[in-house]
Amino acid sequence: MQTGRVNVDETRPVAEEFPEHARAHLLSTSVSRLNRLRAAVLGANDGLTSTAGLVVGVAGATSGVAPLVIAGVSGLVAGSLSMGGGEFTSVSAQRDSQEALLALQRHELETVPDEELDELAHLYAQKGLSTALAREVAAELTSRDALAAHADIELGIDVTDLVSPVEAALASAVAFALGGLLPILAVLLPPTSWRVPVTFATVAAGLALTGHVAARLGQAPPGRATLRNVVIGLLAMAITYGIGTAVGTAL
Repeated sequence: MQTGRVNVDETRPVAEEFPEHARAHLLSTSVSRLNRLRAAVLGANDGLTSTAGLVVGVAGATSGVAPLVIAGVSGLVAGSLSMGGGEFTSVSAQRDSQEALLALQRHELETVPDEELDELAHLYAQKGLSTALAREVAAELTSRDALAAHADIELGIDVTDLVSPVEAALASAVAFALGGLLPILAVLLPPTSWRVPVTFATVAAGLALTGHVAARLGQAPPGRATLRNVVIGLLAMAITYGIGTAVGTAL
């Protein structure tokens, strides 16, 4: 009896036929987004905590709506600009470091190409390839894009996926503003007697979300990270509320 022959190239998933290529593509995708996600999560978390601490502190000192609006909006704008500027400076330094390393690698490829080819082959041999195959792989990659090949295995840098200071800054600033808007609405919308409890509950929920997302991005256990994030945020709010109440009473 004749059996049918399976065409592997047509039926096997790409990730199974080319596992290394598939993993590299997925890694590149995550790296290209991770910087923005990290900045956004941190920005939202800081927006929640700092703005909430500010408005509950003012709420502890006064029941007036105008001071709450002024304090909340001022804190939101100032914090958003500060977060965006700080993120831009930090990621710019990281980008400068990447570009400096690539410039050095480019210089070495121009001045000592044979030594660089030997080094690349040696690095692939250290990964388990035979000497002959490592040499063949190194030569093939060098003929295609020598800088990309060396940057990848020596420096861990994808030359097509360098970090972007502008994207990180925008993500951080916008996320801070969105996070900070939540406690402002929470403290303004309820009746006066419910302002502080509603704000605490709302911010706790927001901090639980940002803590969970941050843990997942860092591949850490989400439960402990989420609890830690909520406790720290509520503690900061409690302290500022206590100070605001004491100052309001004194005045």
